[in-house]
Amino acid sequence: MASIAVCPGSFDPITLGHLDIIKRGAKVFGQVYVVVLNNSSKNPLFNVQERIDLIQKVTKDIPNVKVDSFQGLLVDYAKSVNATAILRGLRAVSDFEYEMQITSMNRVLDEEIETLFVMTNNQYSFLSSSIVKEVAKYNGDISELVPAPVKEALIKKFNS
Repeated sequence: MASIAVCPGSFDPITLGHLDIIKRGAKVFGQVYVVVLNNSSKNPLFNVQERIDLIQKVTKDIPNVKVDSFQGLLVDYAKSVNATAILRGLRAVSDFEYEMQITSMNRVLDEEIETLFVMTNNQYSFLSSSIVKEVAKYNGDISELVPAPVKEALIKKFNS
């Protein structure tokens, strides 16, 4: 049986750091579901469908990646696709405490689903979607931070 992982996030928008984690996860797992968190408490720049479309564009050449969205408990989504792992990227020590809390809660909800952390590539350790949006908002060069389709979408959003 092929191993299945879920790589969750808000991906508002997807960055080269996210893409690095997804590509590396796709080398380890038979199937990786990149799932967009539909969190009604946040005010995203891109709606869920726009984020899904962007992720599909930038992962189209990775055959074992599927893109989806979810609302609710991540472990419930993972069970629904028969995933045995949750794939998370860590940028810095500051990410660890938050991720540890989430992982511990997920273990309480379903101890059969493991969470695996992948350290981000050093060149992306500072990168976040928030930083990308801030730079793009003021017409800064984001070409080294996001895939080309994402750069185009950000320019379009901020120029409309």
